[in-house]
Amino acid sequence: MLIPLLIIPTITIFLILVCRSHKQVKVVSAAGMALQLIYSIYVLIEYLNLRSLGNIEEMLFVQSYQWFESFNIYFTVGLDGISASLAVLTAIVTFSGVLATWGLEYRVKEFFISLIVLSTGVYGFFISLDLFTMFMFYELAVIPMYLLIGIWGSGKKEYSAMKLTLMLMGASAVLLVGIIGLYANSGSGDNLTYNILELAKLNLPLDVQKFLFPLIFVGFGVLGALFPLHTWSPDGHSSAPTAVSMLHAGVLMKMGGYGCLRVAMYLLPEAANELGWIFIVLTTISVVYGAFGAIVQKDLKYINAYSSVSHCGLVLFAILMSNKISLNGSVIQMISHGLMTALFFALIGMIYERTHTRDINLMGGLMKTIPFLSVSYMIAGFASLGLPGLSGFVAEMTIFVGAFQYSDTFHRTATIIACASIVITAVYILRVVGKLLLGPVENKDYLTFRDAFWNERAVAVILIIAIAGIGIAPLWLSDMITNSLNPIILKLRSF
Repeated sequence: MLIPLLIIPTITIFLILVCRSHKQVKVVSAAGMALQLIYSIYVLIEYLNLRSLGNIEEMLFVQSYQWFESFNIYFTVGLDGISASLAVLTAIVTFSGVLATWGLEYRVKEFFISLIVLSTGVYGFFISLDLFTMFMFYELAVIPMYLLIGIWGSGKKEYSAMKLTLMLMGASAVLLVGIIGLYANSGSGDNLTYNILELAKLNLPLDVQKFLFPLIFVGFGVLGALFPLHTWSPDGHSSAPTAVSMLHAGVLMKMGGYGCLRVAMYLLPEAANELGWIFIVLTTISVVYGAFGAIVQKDLKYINAYSSVSHCGLVLFAILMSNKISLNGSVIQMISHGLMTALFFALIGMIYERTHTRDINLMGGLMKTIPFLSVSYMIAGFASLGLPGLSGFVAEMTIFVGAFQYSDTFHRTATIIACASIVITAVYILRVVGKLLLGPVENKDYLTFRDAFWNERAVAVILIIAIAGIGIAPLWLSDMITNSLNPIILKLRSF
């Protein structure tokens, strides 16, 4: 059931290799990613059907194949409500990214192959139940970013690509130490395992957990823009081409939050309870710092990049609050932010193609010249600041309600400070919308702009429907996620 999620993009890549024209490459890429989206939705529906029939297994559609016998490494995949929803998110963002890059004419075949390899790594990461396999897919997702930014990027692209790669590779080295530590303490002899479900049954000594938890949380947290190791993200966003920015913020950064939840919190719960306060402080800084950072920026991509630092910080903040409501909110926030930031970066790319600038001080009155793109940008902005009826409101309300479950001074203070980011977000979103879209047309050349092309309209419509769908009818998603959180909650509450 799950292996096709890896086979479809692989076949797509081989078909791209035999294409003879740029148009063929784009059509094959779009068709392959459309099929991937349809199949991921089918898997989600099948998952919901099995749950409705009373199947209460922790993971469904589990498939396991022995890989390296001497080290007990298995290629093991499985799905719960969290990974199912993130797989669909990946499919939506990847398909939208392919459509958003329809106008690319430089080394097209190599670009789409690299993009699909990246997305394959993300799919594999979300469905892996073996830590070694998960780490392999982590690397598969990160490495193509260097090429995608370094070759097809803009501005300081070589610097940004190298900075991103070095910081994420450094994080993966720290993460690998933590994973090997889990493996080494999982048993002895032939009983050693990388299997997440088997590791969850163990009660590791507190000293071991305290050593491994920071390694794993920081290793994944860097990818989730954990302060102060977030600096790779704004530079990477600013230089990346449109589709890469969409995948970078939309799904790649979600791997960080998912890893912190699935591995650090689930497998090392006692250390999470003991050391969580340190990372709550860091994530609270991320939330507020990212929002303030966005206020002072003039470049559209940098504004959205710092906004992503804030919103992804909120994901990690909610995970560390570690109760059922906040954890539910963290996953909804991953999905909500993935959709709205993909929409933001897609629209920024479309606006840049017309204006040839990302400086908001040089733009104005775009609502009069490109109304469809302008309205779409406003919707993305309203989702970001938490307007009721859109996904951002559902996610943030769930997180803050969960965080307020604690009555002690430390947790309440951190929650109040994090809540302040809502006001700061409103400031920079309304400022950008007013400067960019409203008022008089600053440049008469803008009056000649053509509004959205068919592919641009398709990208905006797909993402807006998903954002509004979650905002209007969130309960099915919330219930599906909550049921999958029960094993994690039980582990966290057992200490």
